Amino acid sequence: MITAVPVEFLDSALEAEVLDDLAQVEDALAITAHPDDELLTEASRHLIAAGGKRFRAMLVLLAARFGDPKDSRVIQAATAIELTHLATLFHDDVMDEALVRRGSPSVNSRWGNSVAILTGDFLFAQASQILADLGPQAVRIQAQTFSRLVTGQMAETIGPRPGQDPLDFYMYVITEKTGSLIATSGQFGALFSGAPGQIADRIAVACEQLGVAWQLSDDVIDVASDSAQSGKTPGTDLRQGVRTLPVLYALRSAVTTPADARLRWLLDEADLTQQPLLDEALGLLRGHHAMKESRADVLHWLLGARNEIMALPDTPARAAFLALCDFVEKRTG
Repeated sequence: MITAVPVEFLDSALEAEVLDDLAQVEDALAITAHPDDELLTEASRHLIAAGGKRFRAMLVLLAARFGDPKDSRVIQAATAIELTHLATLFHDDVMDEALVRRGSPSVNSRWGNSVAILTGDFLFAQASQILADLGPQAVRIQAQTFSRLVTGQMAETIGPRPGQDPLDFYMYVITEKTGSLIATSGQFGALFSGAPGQIADRIAVACEQLGVAWQLSDDVIDVASDSAQSGKTPGTDLRQGVRTLPVLYALRSAVTTPADARLRWLLDEADLTQQPLLDEALGLLRGHHAMKESRADVLHWLLGARNEIMALPDTPARAAFLALCDFVEKRTG
């Protein structure tokens, strides 16, 4: 099941084509299975069946509109990208000890960590098998992307080095963990549709910047929005002790008022699993200039993405990419 794709296509024909292709990707994901292992098949299909936006697959399909979107390699590439993303979620849930993923019990909570890790490995293998059929360039790009994913995750696990600026470190982690696969999504779409190399490179850069902006907008929404607006529980990252962009800006700012000092104590020392303290921290953080700085960062990354997109041929696909930038900006405002 595909949830709403956050793109205003503006062109009904383009929208119909992309949604039809997404359905083909969904069919390809659904048949992912191990013919000799019932548990591996059930576990791998568990998260696939839970649905999702298929955002990365959609970027593959959208970028393919700058070449021949009917090239059979495009659906294969979109499927491989989505399998890679799903595999990372299996591993993330183990590391985070997550109990729920996309409204369903996580694989690690249902079958245990070993099954979850091995299922993630299996999905990586399935993606690699698809990409091997697409040629050595696809395998090389995937390997480079996977290296960035792991490097970003390792950095996040270990934390910043002594003396390293926490904000610079956080941006590095986001770029490697989130931006890298989103960049490859756009690159694959253009590459395997036969679009010129310079277009594929430009789309990759734009998608990476868009991916970073998307993650940073999530950081802002976690603080600024209520549940009715975002559909998420406000302060989830704070409750879990995750220092996202607004928190990092608040912690690095000068303490000039009692409210600043109180916020610093809440973010640094308080037990924010206690709802009253969490509510107080959210209230103070919402009124802090750290939120303005965070929104400015989102706009900065979106500006970079828009500049790259505007250099692409003027097509309905370009308009859709620009509309996606607009969506990210509005959800953060």
